[in-house]
Amino acid sequence: MGGCFSVAGDVRGGMEAVGGGGGGRSHGGAAAAQQGGPNDAVDHFFEARGLRGLYTPVELSFSATKLRNMDAFSKSDPMLVVYTNINGKLEEIGRTEVILNSLEPSWITKATMSYQFEIVQPLIFRIYDIDTKYHHTPVKILNLSQQDFLGEACCNLSEIVTKFNHSLTLKLRSDCGHGLHGTLTVHAEESDSSRMAIEMTLHCLNLENKDVFSKSDPFLRISKLVETAGPIPICKTEVVTDNLNPVWRPITLTSQQYGSKDNPLLVECFDFDSSGDHELIGAFQTTITQLENLYTSKSGANFYSHKGQRKMKGQLFVDKLQEKVQHTFLDYISSGFELNFMVAVDFTASNGDPRIPQSLHYIDPSGRPNSYQQAILGVGEVLQFYDTDRRFPAWGFGAKTQGHVSHCFNLNTATNDCEVVGVEGIMSAYTSSLYSVSLAGPTMFGPVINKAAEIATQSLQYSNNKYFVLLIITDGVLTDIQETKDCIVRASDLPLSILIVGVGNADFKQMEILDADNSKRLESSTGRIATRDIVQFVPMREVQGGPISVVQSLLEELPGQFLQYMRTRGIKPQQQALPGHASAPICPPQQ
Repeated sequence: MGGCFSVAGDVRGGMEAVGGGGGGRSHGGAAAAQQGGPNDAVDHFFEARGLRGLYTPVELSFSATKLRNMDAFSKSDPMLVVYTNINGKLEEIGRTEVILNSLEPSWITKATMSYQFEIVQPLIFRIYDIDTKYHHTPVKILNLSQQDFLGEACCNLSEIVTKFNHSLTLKLRSDCGHGLHGTLTVHAEESDSSRMAIEMTLHCLNLENKDVFSKSDPFLRISKLVETAGPIPICKTEVVTDNLNPVWRPITLTSQQYGSKDNPLLVECFDFDSSGDHELIGAFQTTITQLENLYTSKSGANFYSHKGQRKMKGQLFVDKLQEKVQHTFLDYISSGFELNFMVAVDFTASNGDPRIPQSLHYIDPSGRPNSYQQAILGVGEVLQFYDTDRRFPAWGFGAKTQGHVSHCFNLNTATNDCEVVGVEGIMSAYTSSLYSVSLAGPTMFGPVINKAAEIATQSLQYSNNKYFVLLIITDGVLTDIQETKDCIVRASDLPLSILIVGVGNADFKQMEILDADNSKRLESSTGRIATRDIVQFVPMREVQGGPISVVQSLLEELPGQFLQYMRTRGIKPQQQALPGHASAPICPPQQ
């Protein structure tokens, strides 16, 4: 969802800043520049080019204790091999060096990989005692079947990065799963470069006027020039209306976006047109280093035609440029911040009788999960590692319970508590509810969104280290679309994101309106504009079988939404974990 715009096709792009922070309209001048707050710098445009989701480079380092001694006259000579499990197949990530005569090795060689939030990344670590005759053989070509096996350990990458010190100690086991003597400690270190960012305030003077009856409405687009792919947009400013001397709100570019300071960038200035047919005012090629020089010299950069053949009117100036450390998603998560998972399931009659195979709620005796179960399992298996108590609120809506239709009832019908334990608890409560309620209707999101918002609001009374994620799975067309918009706009100020999965063959155009991926934020019935985009919608039928899974599509924007909430409120990662801190009661028993 989301997309990189073309010059002629930005009718969906709107007038807000994207990718470099900022937002809304500006009317120029110094005041406009001062209004800008912290920026999320989410890789919005990269996702549209297939570079989707949150990719964070991490280095894994390893140490072990109390390894088995396999040598008669000396100690073992251990080497570690790291694998990841992709679709049931082991793929080797890397090997450490061999450490001679040690049962307590701390290897220097690290394994580098990309942490990807929206998928589960299983890791397998195997330790071998390298035979003396192979000590001069490069580790990359060692035949592991010829070495003594000292033990293995397994975990998911998310289990490591969510620890306060990014370290996880695992007990070694045999290849048959039996416990062995010894432990392995894995430490994950996020690349410092992923934290570095450049914040800039830009303005132009004497731009060429492209409008007849008013002045131009300029905005800037900054792209990274890639030899094999051409210009890849990484941010655009907001539009400054009716102004030939615009001052834009501060923008922030992360090192992940611009690469190195000497990587070529393309800066383009356009006159905004609501039709999407924006007219080029001028462009020039530069680098972060050259922009730094513009700032220190207080000089301006000239604009040129697209091919650089003709000098255009107007110049760009850099009013402010500073390097700063920008806290990352992993900085927050490893310091005690949590993602609290919630789920709401559509029990309206349009799903079909659960007893017949054609129903979207049919429970297949063979164990094959239906669409609702697939969504719960997929999202839950990723998010469960970011929630320490793994107690998840679970609701249903659109069913008849106790003689009347309810649009927010607890799936856990055995108690009055809305929480269940673990993903398996959600699955069990969902299955039980199918036989204890009657499918009805209509389809309404308002009550479950309000319930989630109430929980998020309550949590703020205790701490600001919880962020809530509501998964709504539905098959139908909303009957309360305006009420739903109002609920989402109100919730946009809260630590809450909403994921919506559309199952079945219904017309889901309404859902696409709720998912403000066109950069036009939702507006309530009273005219209030959403503070930020908190909704991600994915129709299951359009994603299944493609290169990106439903879960990846759903979760790819979540880290950015989390960061935007934290940064715009000035909430910083905690300096130390807070075990035993007070937490809000999630769901008081219903009367």
